[in-house]
Amino acid sequence: MAQGTVDVIGEAHGHAWTMYHADCVDMLSQLPESAIDFTIYSPPFLDLFVYSDSIADMGNSADSDEFGAHYRFFAAELFRVTRPGRLCAVHCSEIPRKKMVEGVIGLRDFPGDLIRWHEACGWTYHSRITIWRDPVIEMQRTKALGLLYKQIKKDSCRSRMGMADYVLVFRKDGENDRPVEHRPKDFPLDQWQKWASPIWDDIRQTNTLNVRIAKGDKDEKHLCPLQLDVIERCLALWSLEGDTVCSPFAGVGSEGVMAVRAGRKFLGCELKDSYFDQAVINLRNEESQLSLFE
Repeated sequence: MAQGTVDVIGEAHGHAWTMYHADCVDMLSQLPESAIDFTIYSPPFLDLFVYSDSIADMGNSADSDEFGAHYRFFAAELFRVTRPGRLCAVHCSEIPRKKMVEGVIGLRDFPGDLIRWHEACGWTYHSRITIWRDPVIEMQRTKALGLLYKQIKKDSCRSRMGMADYVLVFRKDGENDRPVEHRPKDFPLDQWQKWASPIWDDIRQTNTLNVRIAKGDKDEKHLCPLQLDVIERCLALWSLEGDTVCSPFAGVGSEGVMAVRAGRKFLGCELKDSYFDQAVINLRNEESQLSLFE
């Protein structure tokens, strides 16, 4: 999938996909306007996860203000290269506040930050999907004080609910010259009534690409990629077959695998060496599997 000459660290190509080993802001700045039909991704969650030691990694920002400044450069470039009338979908969640860092135990409204940063760059806040997550699994994984049963018995004013995932959807206003139309036989009414719910409570939490083999020794232990079910639904809702789908934080290629599987073209970008290498393997494997059924 040709995008013209782009100056990057490295790149790999398939019949329907391109992966760039690069900083996403630098990569996007080299693309022409309106090159992307739909974008879906999980951004770095501030400094919650350690992805790499690169100074170009947004997760290595000194604080949330610096992260926000860097993110707005990215959101502005993504706005420029998105086709008018089309969307981007951003996977996120609240972020725990740590007593040792901020002096309190609580939550940071990271989704709210993302909405403000996108709107500052011209995007229109379009929709929000809440993805149910099991609080018992969160408690077992994080040992968060607010989720422990013993805290209920001690002082429930310190107890809190589990954290959901969210998909924030933003629109670049303008005339969409390729409307994403759905016919009843392909997208029946009952399916729309189910997916139109603001809460998706049937997402399989473990239906993800394996990131374990791509992780380095210093990576955060609880790194969780976006579930394939979510990607599949967003692609079906908001893109057409043959559209160019982008993931500027491609990781090990989850969005790319599902885009190729759905008959879309994929443009991905990843800065971390091992993730880029694994994404290329996953995309090649997916395209190879599809060719067996042609």
